[in-house]
Amino acid sequence: MELIEDIKTMQKISRVKARENKSIGFVPTMGYLHQGHLQLVEKAVEENEIVVVSIFVNPTQFGPEEDYDEYPRDLERDLDLLRERNVDYVFYPAVEEVFPEGYATYVQVEKGTDVLCGRSRPNHFRGVTTIVTKLFNMVKPHRAYFGQKDGQQLLIIRRITADLNMDIEVVAGPTVREEGGLAMSSRNKYLSSEEREAALVINRTLRKASKWIEDGERDGWEIKKKMEKEIKNEPLATLDYASVVSRENLQELGEIKGPIMIAIAAYIGSTRLIDNVWLEVD
Repeated sequence: MELIEDIKTMQKISRVKARENKSIGFVPTMGYLHQGHLQLVEKAVEENEIVVVSIFVNPTQFGPEEDYDEYPRDLERDLDLLRERNVDYVFYPAVEEVFPEGYATYVQVEKGTDVLCGRSRPNHFRGVTTIVTKLFNMVKPHRAYFGQKDGQQLLIIRRITADLNMDIEVVAGPTVREEGGLAMSSRNKYLSSEEREAALVINRTLRKASKWIEDGERDGWEIKKKMEKEIKNEPLATLDYASVVSRENLQELGEIKGPIMIAIAAYIGSTRLIDNVWLEVD
């Protein structure tokens, strides 16, 4: 396994591998890897001849009051985990090279970025779509792997690859959960034992919402209201949003039908957590 810190070196390696007709799988991460990341890595190793994993904590997707400086980092631990899984290259560029002084170009998706997480995190998805586009241009993958836990992000990345005619297959991996149902996240390390128990309300509420829909409820506003009540009944939780949206355009649904995503974001103590489930509704 080789650690690459220079953008031009990464691009040169990718060009050489492409000329050798080797498929490149890419897993972009912000590091502090957990089993959700590692499942994507393992899938990439199975499906590609060359696998690149990036580790880059992207400052442009954090708001001024968010946890960029405190975001967990442990490069040596991450490298050990990736070496065990036969990754070929770890791409670890410096912020100053990715966003040099005078940087002024951003990728903006017009629809679906101002709802759900985008409503409470202005410019978050502009940062996400920009860094993903830049990483795609640096690594030049044939396939890129993203977790369904970040459902809105996954759908938006599929949008930019389609709209910008990127010749990249976006592969989704299922949400990986801790015992009890808490979705794995690097931010889970912030939770105390009491908060970790309280955080289970998020997945518990998603499962209840899924059951209400499976039992025939089709009023999206009613499902939303019941989910909000469930979250607000947990003393350590502060609701950001609970929504039922179309996976086609991320708009909230009054009438539930088609491919949908049930999504919740909530603060448990001071830690913001997100989770979702996907359903196909006749």
